[in-house]
Amino acid sequence: MSAGCRIRRYPSGTTDAEWALLEPLLPRPACKTAAGGRPEKHHRRVIVDALRYVTDNGIKWRALPADFPPWQTVHGFFARWSEAGVFERIRDRLREKIRLRADRNPAPSAAVIDSQPVKAAETVGRPSRGYDGGKKIDGRKRRIAVDTQGLLLVVLVTAASLQDRAAARQLLTALHTAFRGVAWVWADGGYTSKALADWAKDALRITFGVVKKIAGQTSFVILPRRWVVERTFSWITQARRNVRDYERLPGHSAAFINNAMITMMTRSLTRRKKQARTT
Repeated sequence: MSAGCRIRRYPSGTTDAEWALLEPLLPRPACKTAAGGRPEKHHRRVIVDALRYVTDNGIKWRALPADFPPWQTVHGFFARWSEAGVFERIRDRLREKIRLRADRNPAPSAAVIDSQPVKAAETVGRPSRGYDGGKKIDGRKRRIAVDTQGLLLVVLVTAASLQDRAAARQLLTALHTAFRGVAWVWADGGYTSKALADWAKDALRITFGVVKKIAGQTSFVILPRRWVVERTFSWITQARRNVRDYERLPGHSAAFINNAMITMMTRSLTRRKKQARTT
């Protein structure tokens, strides 16, 4: 059996239907480009399955099971694809497919933003970590923008000490650069700032709204718009690699977040197809 039809040895592995979605979205091997290069020793599906295994199980790179390629090889692909923005491009193409399936425009016009502090391991250096006094967490903050279905649009990883209102300008600028059609953005009360709202309107032509807690609220209540992004954080942390931040580079933290979302979306897209065939 070829590697392209790899037997799923682990729950995190790709199904044939998932691989059919992912394979065309991966960059061309160097040996098939005009620049040329050595043929790759390992099939791309085995590399992708190894990356999904690390993401889902949260293991050390050196603890990668022996039936995968050497961990150095897998990490090399992860680092190169992370730097080249491969995971973001795959995420965006899959999100467009899900939006089209839901009879929505592939390009969103509204977004919801929020942040989540996460404890950092000792591998995270001082320049990219900090202390969040509110949550009493020493580590980083993952800041995300999602569409109204909760699908990732932008990921930004910063030190936990950076205040939400200060980081919001970076996040909104990245969102506007990638999605010019986004005209509405919602956030929670931590982003309350007239200066921020005015800046978003004047500089980015984005209407910025804050969804505040209900007066007198003492228990959990599902709030409009906010629950969408909170659910996304739940999806992200189902992958054990994202429960804590172990990455030396913030960009690698964002890559694991994107990989968790990619797995969720490929499973969603292929599950619907499987159900359709059985009805």
